[in-house]
Amino acid sequence: MGNPTGFIDYEREIPSEAAPLMRISHWNEFSTPLSEDKLQTQGGRCMDCGIPFCHTGKLISGMAAGCPVNNLIPEWNDLVYQGRWREALDRLHATNNFPEFTGRVCPAPCEGSCTVGLSGAPVTIKNIEKSIIDRGYAEGWVVPEPPAVRTGKKVAVIGSGPSGLACAAQLNKAGHTVTVYERADRIGGLMMYGIPNMKLDKKYVQRRVDLLTAEGVTFVTSTEIGKDIPAAQLKEEFDAIMLCGGATKGRDLNIEGRELKGVHLAMEFLSKNTKSLLDSQHQDGQFISAAGKDVIVIGGGDTGTDCVGTSIRHKCKSVTQFEIMPKSPETRQPNNPWPEWPKVLKVDYGQEEAAALQGQDPRHYLINTKKFVGDENGHVKELHTVLIEWKKDDHGRFVPVEVPGSEKVYPAQLVMLAMGFMGPENTVLDQLGVEKDERSNAKADYGKYATNVQGVFAAGDMRRGQSLVVWAINEGREAARECDRYLMGSSNLP
Repeated sequence: MGNPTGFIDYEREIPSEAAPLMRISHWNEFSTPLSEDKLQTQGGRCMDCGIPFCHTGKLISGMAAGCPVNNLIPEWNDLVYQGRWREALDRLHATNNFPEFTGRVCPAPCEGSCTVGLSGAPVTIKNIEKSIIDRGYAEGWVVPEPPAVRTGKKVAVIGSGPSGLACAAQLNKAGHTVTVYERADRIGGLMMYGIPNMKLDKKYVQRRVDLLTAEGVTFVTSTEIGKDIPAAQLKEEFDAIMLCGGATKGRDLNIEGRELKGVHLAMEFLSKNTKSLLDSQHQDGQFISAAGKDVIVIGGGDTGTDCVGTSIRHKCKSVTQFEIMPKSPETRQPNNPWPEWPKVLKVDYGQEEAAALQGQDPRHYLINTKKFVGDENGHVKELHTVLIEWKKDDHGRFVPVEVPGSEKVYPAQLVMLAMGFMGPENTVLDQLGVEKDERSNAKADYGKYATNVQGVFAAGDMRRGQSLVVWAINEGREAARECDRYLMGSSNLP
């Protein structure tokens, strides 16, 4: 590395963000980029650690450790430190098709496995990644690169989320003719409608889609395979099919009162909000409004946080977030050593904004919702809850046990269920005869991606279940390589 003592000489620095009470007045991204000299200094904090766990991309204790797309992080950190930005962009694109996405929404397991983080603050990897690609676009370095030769092979990609787009990009690069089918009216899947605009401005998604279009990828929107086009028709028209539809079945909460109006799956709330924002700046009224309401979000993950931030921008009366698990510790515990993902308390943008408005963190831990109660019009008006403890049962498994006397009633006119996803929808899988695993995902081995149906491959959340955007990109890239090998007998794709 160019500066072997940078991690000692310089403190970690991250971009500043607009104050919570200022940024909730709009739907734009709200961080201020670091200056070029500060970014170079941060790149210089990357030490010559010998074995850089930051780009290992392994699952340790069930969670990602290091970068799943195996980004060459020390290399482009050093190039940024030296001011060689164009070369840094080339190294970044060598492993990651969409660093403008991961640089914004990835939780950065690379930083959790950074060697500097063993005894101090890790390198600001995620921000440097975002800065490299943003500069690449600003300088005009990111341009369409269509393949010089076409193979004559045709591939259908079902789903235009991160796995589908990565798969399409790689297969197109190999010279195949790629058509991507998306049932929504815009391309991008989760990145377009599932992630709010203030976290990922949709102009960045569209910019990449336009680039892929210029490279020769065909996109077909508002078309659901299995409904608008039979899956069997694709088998006849294409040489291979890539299943990248995602894990779109939300985990429900089937308790008393679930049928009441005002109780929604989180993705319905988030998707309609972003579509209305993009279509009409919310002038069409085609979204679920939290304005003036007491909002309860059930679920403590990123989707729950997005519901909190969105509700606040709607000017809700109050927002509360329920989490059935205990509050995470402030620092790593002995049973959570480096380079595992640090299971520590995270205060994300939604909680910061709620705390600024309401005076306290909106999250309530170890709480279970027992029933929803409605008013005379069949609309939810309150939630009945109880606190729980996690105790071992007779088989040694941890189960929730109610705390006597801890019952409580919360007012709520809008409830979002943000408890994760159960797996992919079955229509396409059933029509093609694709086998499923015990979790209802498309059955295909990691690294091979081939299903039991010849010429049909599966990647991303549809294969592995709900996961990170960066894992989806990893699987899309690798599945494209295996599909290319199936079509051509060998593959030069990474």
